[in-house]
Amino acid sequence: MIELSIKDMTCGGCVASITRVVKGLDAGATVEASVGTKHVRIDSSASNDAVIAAIAGAGYHPEAVA
Repeated sequence: MIELSIKDMTCGGCVASITRVVKGLDAGATVEASVGTKHVRIDSSASNDAVIAAIAGAGYHPEAVA
């Protein structure tokens, strides 16, 4: 499980884009996102680095939450 803060996630379309790129890495991944808090929780078999890189490649700026 990885938890991210994505400050530039501003709407449902952003959530859909992030979900799409994560599912592109791992079709079985689960993505829980809150636009209000700008937090995303991802459960995936892909590495955390790969998930972060994919989201960044989609134009967002994810930061790992400790």
